[in-house]
Amino acid sequence: MKYRAIASMLFVISCCVHLNAQEVKAPSFGKGIIDITGKDSTWTMNLSGRMQFLSSATWQDENDNLTNFNTDFLIRRARIKLKGYVFSKKLEYKVELGLSNRDIGGASVYTNNAPRYILDAVVKWNFYKNFSFWVGQTKLPGNVERVISSGSLQFVDRSLLNSRFTLDRDMGFQLRHHFNLGSGFTVREKFSLAQGEGRNITVGNQGGYKYTGRIELLPFGLFEGSEYKGSDLTREKTPKLMFATTYDFNDDAVKTRSNMGSFMETDTGLYETDVSTLFVDMVFKYQGFSFMGEYAYREADNPIAENSDGSLTGDIVEVGNGLNLQAGYLFKNNWELSTRYTNIDPKTIVSTRDEQNQYTLGLSKYIVGHKLKVQTDVSYLAVNNNTNELMARLQLEVHF
Repeated sequence: MKYRAIASMLFVISCCVHLNAQEVKAPSFGKGIIDITGKDSTWTMNLSGRMQFLSSATWQDENDNLTNFNTDFLIRRARIKLKGYVFSKKLEYKVELGLSNRDIGGASVYTNNAPRYILDAVVKWNFYKNFSFWVGQTKLPGNVERVISSGSLQFVDRSLLNSRFTLDRDMGFQLRHHFNLGSGFTVREKFSLAQGEGRNITVGNQGGYKYTGRIELLPFGLFEGSEYKGSDLTREKTPKLMFATTYDFNDDAVKTRSNMGSFMETDTGLYETDVSTLFVDMVFKYQGFSFMGEYAYREADNPIAENSDGSLTGDIVEVGNGLNLQAGYLFKNNWELSTRYTNIDPKTIVSTRDEQNQYTLGLSKYIVGHKLKVQTDVSYLAVNNNTNELMARLQLEVHF
């Protein structure tokens, strides 16, 4: 099935290239593989692809002795993306497919036991002035670290806070708007109504719906580069700051991490409980220096899943809070030194996890910005009442 899907994609691309009803261009490196514009300019398509090659090594730290050495070589991500507009520049679209095992894993009866190829399939309509309406499957307006593309991160991968609390992708609708307060102060509002079970669900809504609201304040105006890219590759000439907060409510959630994690199954069907998640985050950049801070808090009405007779199923909603702080400085030769601290503090009464503190030191070489880069980092994970871990990673990113 996987190879048939890839073959079909390559066939469609080949047909597009050979048709003479539109103009086909080859962009410069990092801006896509091909650009296609319809003959009457009523549609466009940009095709791009990217790969991440990751190698990692881990050691267990037991009484100051490093043991259980393990290595791993992985195609972390391999993706194809199509984007452009149809009929009008106010009607944009994006399709992103994942081909690596990590991207397509997670098949279950709720996804028709099929690989989860589709990451994004969304249409964005700028229907009136500063208002945009989105429909389809894409990232929810959650914590800033998650919305940053995995190809534009400051470190090899996202933090433990993101892995525990993120909202990730879902299917539904989003309404977005922005306005200015005086000169240079920008405010952005984002609202989402989603199904609440994550991406590629084929069996319909299993609980209630998921409601997400986010507000972003940019007191010094828009970033010259982007607040949704790691590092300060544009070396902002004046200080730029974004402060934002997100609140998410998943009514009758059926997964251990709101719309993420595993389904909570009981002897009578899926276990349901209301789950609330709060994020507060900020991004600051100035002349090569960058800082990002995030706080997350999650709670659930009844986080411990039970069968009809009151016995425990073993499923628990991951509640608690997390803090992630990271900073870096980009030197003029495009080498960057960065550091990160992450704390995960679960509610011990209902959680099977211990408190975790992770300390990370990173080094990156940006050859062509985020499109061609080599990154490495070393992390030490300290776990209360458990075995600590040392991890070293090296990754190559290539984005056509």
